[in-house]
Amino acid sequence: MAAGIDAGTLNPFERIDRASVEPVVTSGVWQHLRAPTLPLADLAVLAATSGDALATNALLERVGHERVSARIASLSLTRTALLDRFRDVRGPDDAPHLAVGTARELARLFAGLVNSEVVNPAVSAQVSEWLSRNHDLSLTAAPTGLDPFSHENDAHGLLFLNKTGRDRGIRVEAGVLGGPRAGVAYALIVCFDDLSIMHRLRVHDAFRTLGVELMEYAH
Repeated sequence: MAAGIDAGTLNPFERIDRASVEPVVTSGVWQHLRAPTLPLADLAVLAATSGDALATNALLERVGHERVSARIASLSLTRTALLDRFRDVRGPDDAPHLAVGTARELARLFAGLVNSEVVNPAVSAQVSEWLSRNHDLSLTAAPTGLDPFSHENDAHGLLFLNKTGRDRGIRVEAGVLGGPRAGVAYALIVCFDDLSIMHRLRVHDAFRTLGVELMEYAH
């Protein structure tokens, strides 16, 4: 989408009607808003900041699955693929997951974004700006002490952008943490048996342990 806006083939103010997208309630806030239509640029913000499933599906529908897959291929992400859209229930005829990928490729993608290497500097900057507003700082970012709702200009010189992914038995996060001493791109994928709250909390602790190590490295 950022590449389409940069090339002039997508209008960031084009409005999308929520009624034109198949309902999905797994996550997000658009389903609770009174506004039945939103511009593409606002949908991108919702997708990046709150993982809004309905907004993400609307963007995928507008941009096109084929175009997204072509972009993934152009970035040489050979083990990353978008398989489907968000669904409340996955049936036997649906893809088993929204997407697949590897930690190595996700970390490389985030490094490319902050180094202005993804498509071009303008596209990299736009995607980085969207992701820098993500509100989910509950995993790797927890040890940073950043404000989940306002961390773009941190008083202690931390630069942070990330994206998390969650499903039953899966936790994923990729991002970049930059500090006064160094910057590092990271990704962590954990699959687990979600048998109890304690199983889940142990997984979350693994992400926070990574966050402590990243902070020691960057700060």
